Amino acid sequence: MKMLGRWMPTLGLAACLAASGCKKEETAPPPPAEPSAPAAQPVDAGAPPAPEADAGAPPEADAGAAPAPGATQQTPPPGPGTQAVAPENPKNREWTAGVVDLPRASLKPVTLREVREARNEGFDRVVFQFDGDQLPGYHLEYIDAPVIKCGSGDPTAIAGQGWLQVRLQPAQAHEGGKATVGARERKPGLPLLEELELTCDFEGETTWVLGVKHPNTYRVMELKEPTRLVVDVRH
Repeated sequence: MKMLGRWMPTLGLAACLAASGCKKEETAPPPPAEPSAPAAQPVDAGAPPAPEADAGAPPEADAGAAPAPGATQQTPPPGPGTQAVAPENPKNREWTAGVVDLPRASLKPVTLREVREARNEGFDRVVFQFDGDQLPGYHLEYIDAPVIKCGSGDPTAIAGQGWLQVRLQPAQAHEGGKATVGARERKPGLPLLEELELTCDFEGETTWVLGVKHPNTYRVMELKEPTRLVVDVRH
């Protein structure tokens, strides 16, 4: 009996291992756990986006870029009392019945060499031609009768029912005490222009008055080679 009791435990263990290794499975340690993923960090709404996510950011402002749509660049208005201002060196002026004014007071007086008039399709033209390559300033407007001569202050009768005054300054129509333009009073007999008269040639101011059958729109043009100021009056 003692011998039988001594071997019983050994036989029992062998039988268990032969069956399924039950004792070993029950006591085997579990496999090591895989490393857990780091916890997601909270998103900060105020943090700047990563560089690769900034494709929609606006580019830096270009100093030479055009103004944004709707932006305007305003042009300063004409000075007090001026109804219309002629642009510098106009090639073609708009027709107007108002005042055209372009002062050039800083220049030296230029000499008027020739005045001529002619009929054109739809308008009469008067051309003032000067020495050099610089035009004087000019002021044009319709004036009321009587027309006054600047030197004497006396009135002068000029044919027509409208009088377009062309004042050129600084300019002169004389040189060395002699007139540079002949026929200072002329009646060209054009469809609209009835008479043309020089009313002032004094202290750097030269003024001509165009007597027309009725006041009508006119335009002013500056031309070069030779230097000319052109006045067209519509029929």
